[in-house]
Amino acid sequence: MLLALAVAFFKVDGFGNYTFVGTANFERMGHDALLWKSLGVTGTMVLVFVPVTFFVALALAVLVKDKFPGVGAVRAILFLPNVLSLVVIGVLWQFMLVDKQGIIPQMSAPFGLGDLSWLGTPQLALATLIAVSVWFTMGYQMFLFLGGLTDIPQEYHDAAKVDGASAWQRFWRITWPLLAPTSFFVVVTSMVAAVTGVQAFDLVYILTKGGPANSTSTVVFYIYQQAFNFGDYGYAAAITTLTVVFLLVATIIMLKLTRGGRFNADAD
Repeated sequence: MLLALAVAFFKVDGFGNYTFVGTANFERMGHDALLWKSLGVTGTMVLVFVPVTFFVALALAVLVKDKFPGVGAVRAILFLPNVLSLVVIGVLWQFMLVDKQGIIPQMSAPFGLGDLSWLGTPQLALATLIAVSVWFTMGYQMFLFLGGLTDIPQEYHDAAKVDGASAWQRFWRITWPLLAPTSFFVVVTSMVAAVTGVQAFDLVYILTKGGPANSTSTVVFYIYQQAFNFGDYGYAAAITTLTVVFLLVATIIMLKLTRGGRFNADAD
């Protein structure tokens, strides 16, 4: 991070030549329309990916918390994407989403959706990218929630049952508050993943290369383009610096507001 901050004040070409330009790289961001579009894509990723993955993973954790025949296999299947390379995941989804020939267009054809280009239409490409990201991440977060659910003493639920509390009341009054630290960790790590994680680069690089029409170009992918496609390392370092600052500030604010997910004014 310190090296990126230092390089951000220089114009660096692909031949290792450094020219001090002061804050020019930071000033350039305000007039870079493609950067602002990438910020919008990343913001959409955060606003959609984080809550959707959170609630899907929590629902799955609640469903597979109790033992039933085959629960181990179900958990393993849900977690399976996380043991595969994300590059392999991207190639498989790309194969399944091929226009008209892929398994997904063929399966959706009876519903009149067979002609849709899931990765070639700007309005659909980002939604498809987010859907694949949720599918990839939900199993990992499910296990995080399972750990939090396991830590809740069963006696609390038994006492609530005796008092006549319904399943929803037990979840809302017992499970949800006691999951706060786990929920905080999941939200923070999901936000980081949506901004700078493998979903924000690997999947974009494999599935869309930032297209069509830059509709899936995230900030991290834009940084990659500036550094390795255009050789503008100083500008890429400046964007990286502000991205890191944003994540640090957002995390600190969340820590202060929630006290690490405990929401308890007495907690230190």
